[in-house]
Amino acid sequence: MKPLRTPRTSAIESSLPVEPDALQKYSDEVRERIAKKAYELHEQRGRQQGRDLDDWLEAEEIVMREIVESGH
Repeated sequence: MKPLRTPRTSAIESSLPVEPDALQKYSDEVRERIAKKAYELHEQRGRQQGRDLDDWLEAEEIVMREIVESGH
């Protein structure tokens, strides 16, 4: 039996938090904005492990607020 192959990702992609299933409702652009913001939060926190979901949810709130405030 052949071993399973995993797709290769860049160093940046592999360091971004994992996207929760609930975010599949957003466009690719919005998901990308949330992922980048979550990574910024992760770095600001000193790259603490185990806070991925917290960072993601906070990033989602920030990005959605920005979208609503900008009218886009």
